[in-house]
Parts: sequence; C-alpha cells; structure tokens
Amino acid sequence: MRSRYTAFAVGDADYLLRSWHSSTRPARLRLDPAQQWTRLEIVDTERGSLFDSEGTVTFRAHYRESGRPGTLDERSRFVREDGRWVYLDALPD
Repeated sequence: MRSRYTAFAVGDADYLLRSWHSSTRPARLRLDPAQQWTRLEIVDTERGSLFDSEGTVTFRAHYRESGRPGTLDERSRFVREDGRWVYLDALPD
C-alpha cells in the first residue's frame, strides 16, 4: 500500500500498473499532474501477513488539487499473485 501511494505521489504509472492484479489492471493509466499527494494515513489493516494470501488496507490519502485540499478514503483489497502482493480492487463501504 505504501509503495503504491508513493508511486501516485511521484507519478510512477508504470509501477502502479505492475502492482495491479492482472484481472483488474487497466490497459493504461493517466495520472493527473495537478493532483499533489501530500500524506497517507493507514486507518486499519486486516490479514495480509506472511502466511495470508489476501488482506485489506483501509486508508486516507490527502492531496491538493488546484490549491484546494482533499482526501481519498478507501478500503483496498490486496492479494498475492506470483508470490507478490498486488492491488485487486476497492471494497464498497
């Protein structure tokens, strides 16, 4: 999760695509350069340890866009694919 946030913050779309599950990965990803990510808060985690095959991370990501602050709240599901943790999808509230 933290590495994906960092990739959003530095605009590394290639890393984001590589860390996305093959079944839900978009064909391409265009990041908005006007959106500046400023802080990540991990609110909760469920599973996702060394012996798990899936886990969830609830987070709040802070950003600025056009000078205005904003937040993105999400509960993300991660799974192992080829031995690596990858982002699968966002779970509904």
